[in-house]
Amino acid sequence: MSRDIKKIISQMTLEEKAGMCSGLDFWRTKAVERLGIPSIMVTDGPHGLRKQAETADHLGMNGSVPATCFPAGATLASSWDRSLVERVGAALGEECQAEKVSVLLGPAANIKRSPLCGRNFEYLSEDPYLSSEIAASHIRGVQSQGVGTSLKHFAVNNQEHRRLSVNAILDERTLREIYLASFEGAVKQSQPWTVMCAYNQVNGEYCSENKYLLTTILKEEWGHEGFVVSDWGAVNERVPGLKAGLELEMPSSNGLGDKKIVDAVKNGKLSEEVLDKAVERILNIVFKAVDNRKENATYDKKAHHALARAVARECMVLLKNEDDILPLMKKGKIAVIGGFVNKPRYQGGGSSHVNPTEIDNVLDEMVKLAGSAEIVSAEGFDLNSDNSDDNMVAEAKAAAQDSDVAVIFAGLPDRYESEGYDRTHMSMPSNQIKLIEAVAEVQQNVVVVLSNGSPIEMPWIGKVKGVLEAYLGGQAAGGAIADLLFGAANPCGKLAETFPIKLSDNPSYLNFPGEGDKVEYKEGLFVGYRYYDKKEMATLFPFGHGLSYTTFEYTGILVDKKELTDKDTLKVSVSVKNTGKVAGKEVVQLYVKDVVSSVIRPEKELKGFEKVDLQPGEEKAVTFTLDKRAFAYYNTEIKDWHVESGDFEILVGGSSVSLPLREIVKVESTVVIKKKFTKTSTVGDVMSHPAGKVIAADLMKGFFGEQQEVADTEGLGTDMAAMMKDFVLRSIVNFSGGKFSEEMLEELLDKLNNCN
Repeated sequence: MSRDIKKIISQMTLEEKAGMCSGLDFWRTKAVERLGIPSIMVTDGPHGLRKQAETADHLGMNGSVPATCFPAGATLASSWDRSLVERVGAALGEECQAEKVSVLLGPAANIKRSPLCGRNFEYLSEDPYLSSEIAASHIRGVQSQGVGTSLKHFAVNNQEHRRLSVNAILDERTLREIYLASFEGAVKQSQPWTVMCAYNQVNGEYCSENKYLLTTILKEEWGHEGFVVSDWGAVNERVPGLKAGLELEMPSSNGLGDKKIVDAVKNGKLSEEVLDKAVERILNIVFKAVDNRKENATYDKKAHHALARAVARECMVLLKNEDDILPLMKKGKIAVIGGFVNKPRYQGGGSSHVNPTEIDNVLDEMVKLAGSAEIVSAEGFDLNSDNSDDNMVAEAKAAAQDSDVAVIFAGLPDRYESEGYDRTHMSMPSNQIKLIEAVAEVQQNVVVVLSNGSPIEMPWIGKVKGVLEAYLGGQAAGGAIADLLFGAANPCGKLAETFPIKLSDNPSYLNFPGEGDKVEYKEGLFVGYRYYDKKEMATLFPFGHGLSYTTFEYTGILVDKKELTDKDTLKVSVSVKNTGKVAGKEVVQLYVKDVVSSVIRPEKELKGFEKVDLQPGEEKAVTFTLDKRAFAYYNTEIKDWHVESGDFEILVGGSSVSLPLREIVKVESTVVIKKKFTKTSTVGDVMSHPAGKVIAADLMKGFFGEQQEVADTEGLGTDMAAMMKDFVLRSIVNFSGGKFSEEMLEELLDKLNNCN
């Protein structure tokens, strides 16, 4: 329906306009009935609808309407499957329509800086490219149903400790290349109706009033067309926030924020034009929601549960499978052990907590698929305690000893990870560790199935043959686990984060969660695999890792050109073959390495991925298209993405440490960065500039004389000449004994700066 929104705004009173910029209550925007402006409802996500009753709260203490609980973000990202994530989003959109919800608050695209962050179960990845691609797919799916999303939490929200006040301090390259890139692709590709600003400060300014983030970058650079909503209670000062680009304050401020806006306009501290633009952005979304509302919408709960099961199967990661212990044989006796067997952990805690429509019981689902196998069970440990119970352990050992294989369901209980607080360690409860070790003493065939939202240490890893990372798999996780254990489905998830051997290996270890209200991101660009690669450090399981019941062979790589400019695109084709006996899916991963760089860069960075389905013996070609961003770093001098001319290595394979296919291409930059040479520039600076090499060579000949080979542009030949590379130009005047005057230096600088 066509509307003249500017005309509607012109008819609104100042008070009505100010009122549009804050909520009516906890979940709804305000209406202006006389002008036909309705109220719309927003509600929590991202992996399921959490529509609460009138007595609502933000952290999930009160009940909500039944809805499908899909796998949590950490799980979903492990699918590495854009189309699958889009299907989940579409299902969420259908459920929102059925409940008359206009905006679902999600997805959450914050980077997993530390494995300790309490909300990591909701976040997608340690890698910004993977995170942004999964988030973009989620957004497309939800919004295909005429329901908006709220990409969150913008930005640098990587811990729960003091999250309402902490100041995240980081350099511009790290901000751009890691923490903003996670959002950038999602905004540009999928245009979320709203973006939610985070609680924290970034470099001394609250996100809720950070104009650089909300206007300069989000609106102007990235072209976001919707509005910015605050995280619930994230507003610091309302008027500065509005000026910075925060349109909607949530929840209701009970008139306080409205009054501040009205007073600021009346006393001239806030332009009414700024307010009008904010209202226009809000109304555009309000009316879009109204126009896309589907009356009498319903959804098929059974079909959505079946989808949740299919999705969970695609996400779970087979970490270890020694002696092909999985899939399980459908004969003999199987011991199923653990507190999670009858009390599954399938989602995280806090604002994303969903009231599921139904829950699969893994024991029941295993019995259905077990064939002639006998299944016995034992609890093994108490989920509500870390203390080991000797009787429970003895019962579990007896069941395991009398069986052909033991499957232990372990992981992190609800109390270990949730919104609102961070973990203090990476350990599982001690009673679970003791149980695994005790069972392994009497049974050599042990499989551990993990339910957790983030990495854990595994001191027992050498004592078991199989590990299935089920993460938090949603309400149908039990059925999905059974499918994978018995081979009704083939595992095809890959880790979207690195599992370090121990907590102290993590790059943020010395600076997480900071001191007082300050946390410094001193590891810079080196988050996750970027750090472990650079340090050549072993990990428990690397980024991108995941096993299958079949095998894959990477048989060839082709590029459509060996030389290109930064304005060109590069097509990379690889061939992948299923060399095993069962059908399976492989996640083909492409990384790019800058072979020689003048700036600090990671060893390699993920720049492409594709999930491919292959029958036994089948071979398929997978094609990637790389553009400038695949080769670029963020140059803080020119305030833009920049490609340095030179060779780049294209690496393709099945994980970040298994990359059998390699090709080198040469990329030529079309952007010349004009370097300003001064008296304090070094001889090495001059030598590194193409036109400066000849000038520097002449200078060095004049200084040293022709008898020494000091004009070697790669190393200056002699030890003395090599040392001279770090000399600043003004020092040559002092040390030349009159051979090189200040006038000659000025003439040299003039030549250098004019040859750029």
